Amino acid sequence: MADGHRSDCIPCNLAARPARSRADPQRYIAMVKRWQRENPERLTEYRREYRPRPDRKAADGASYLMRKYGITPDLYDEMLEAQDGVCAICRQPRPDERTLHVDHDHATGEIRGLLCFRCNNAIGDFREEYELFLKAADYLDRDDELAAVARERVGALSG
Repeated sequence: MADGHRSDCIPCNLAARPARSRADPQRYIAMVKRWQRENPERLTEYRREYRPRPDRKAADGASYLMRKYGITPDLYDEMLEAQDGVCAICRQPRPDERTLHVDHDHATGEIRGLLCFRCNNAIGDFREEYELFLKAADYLDRDDELAAVARERVGALSG
């Protein structure tokens, strides 16, 4: 209000904040950026406090698994062990001890397995449409004149 007072109580205002933020996210992004510009020391202090904690990455990862897929790190580890620590599609080990991605059906939310970055992206690129996978397989297996010319040229370039 113009006099600096609110027309609602703090708990009601805080409860309504997520809906207001969803309705106009750019306004809230601008507010955060303005606060960061106006309070560089407090921002730096916050970042120093938040980032160096050695357990932060594990805690964030555990929170993400539970929030996104409803699984615990222990269940993730069980799935990884059941797959012998490799991607469920290409059977390659995890690169550089990175985690494998949790693959899930976007329509049902059902978890299918753990995939490497490349295989997970391939499924996403094909929009999880089985027919596109079949068309891609047919394309790779085709034996027409154009494919023969392409193979010949690639062979000449690499040979």
